[in-house]
Amino acid sequence: SGALNTHEDPRRDAPEQVDEGGGAAGARLKQPCVRAPPAVDVATFTVRCRSGAGSVRMAAMPDGVDKLKSRLGAALLASALTAMPIAAPLTAFPQPSHAAPAGGGKQNAPTSSGSRVNKDAESLLRNGLPISNKDVRKLQSQIEQSKQDIKVKRIGAATGEANEARKIASNSVSAILKSVRADEQEAGKQLLKDIDEQMGVAVVALGEQNGQGSVQERSALDRSFEAESNAATMLSRLEELMVPASFDVVIPEEYKDLPVLKGRAEIEFTMKKGPDDDDGKFNIEGTLYDRATVKMIIDGYNAPITGGNFVDLVDKGFYKNMRIQRSDGFVVQTGENDKGGYIPPGASKARTIPLEIMVQGDKVPMWGSTIEEDGRGSAATVLPFQSYGALGMARTEFEDDSASAQFFWLLFDSDLTPAGKNLLDGIYTCFGYTTDGADLLADVKEGDIIESARVVSGLGNLKRAE
Repeated sequence: SGALNTHEDPRRDAPEQVDEGGGAAGARLKQPCVRAPPAVDVATFTVRCRSGAGSVRMAAMPDGVDKLKSRLGAALLASALTAMPIAAPLTAFPQPSHAAPAGGGKQNAPTSSGSRVNKDAESLLRNGLPISNKDVRKLQSQIEQSKQDIKVKRIGAATGEANEARKIASNSVSAILKSVRADEQEAGKQLLKDIDEQMGVAVVALGEQNGQGSVQERSALDRSFEAESNAATMLSRLEELMVPASFDVVIPEEYKDLPVLKGRAEIEFTMKKGPDDDDGKFNIEGTLYDRATVKMIIDGYNAPITGGNFVDLVDKGFYKNMRIQRSDGFVVQTGENDKGGYIPPGASKARTIPLEIMVQGDKVPMWGSTIEEDGRGSAATVLPFQSYGALGMARTEFEDDSASAQFFWLLFDSDLTPAGKNLLDGIYTCFGYTTDGADLLADVKEGDIIESARVVSGLGNLKRAE
């Protein structure tokens, strides 16, 4: 079994949210699995796994037409999102859904189109923090819901939620600050004041009496949304101050030689058009850009080995001047070279990392196994693939622990992949989200070049093997 955290897991008592569904405890290391031969009936397909010395655990695949279709779809996806030799054709056709999230079951509420998916990268990152303060999660829910209502001009609802957020920020100070680290109490108190102030600005703007569809109404909505966005950014800082100083994910001994990210890091990539491009510009809905610069938050709380591997490669300059190798409308992918990945100095083969999945409710990631192979196919992941620019590691089709350096940005489309129905969660490692410039990925094409890749912040959280 996998090692547990050295502290009491703060995720345990966090509130439920429909966005990512339920989860099950019991993360563990995968043992070698023997797949059934191709002749076996797919609907009753069984995976045999050695779960201990001499023991055999049987996990029967689900029956039924719908689940069979899902299983077949997953097989097609696996063959599409694989890490392939640079000489092979580079194609990918994925089919685009924790710390328990905020929202009280509202963010993925049903709509006429199927479901409303939480696509906000910063919200998903907040949900991924290992904290359990219910009052701050209520504050988060009100701010995020108000922002969403402003977008669709539900002024009354947005105003009510903004006022409720102000009430929580001013009346629940003690309850919120009790979870803030001792050395950050003053910073936490000031952030609550600033959040209240920004939400107040939003309430005033939302209360303006302007003609429907007028320039004045648009200006008021823009001002209110900007104020609430500021409040959401402050909320992220506040929640980060709640992560226990002692928080740590104990890495199994077999992975001790791999770099590990203890916390989070911010990465920036700047891309330019390749030499074969007609005009050398990135065209985003008619607006032209000379460069495409994207910023990403890498999450070491939930993907410490994958995050550590990626930050280490960025810091070593591995991705600098590398070409984009796949761009098909579903993913933008790169990271392959003629050596099969990153080969450390003195090594003879590429460094590989295990599949790493943090399941909602678990204390540590599950290493070396998909959630289906672990018998938990319906479990929700802490970092879901449901934001445009979500980051995932590519791997070979039949080897869970074969990822090295290839990664992809998922060009998520909620209309194509409603919540809880994508075939990526629990099969590929999601290790972060694009938080700035994600829209520019729409025109990043094969042959475009990563001009620069750098660690903006958080390099001190990277722990390399000694």
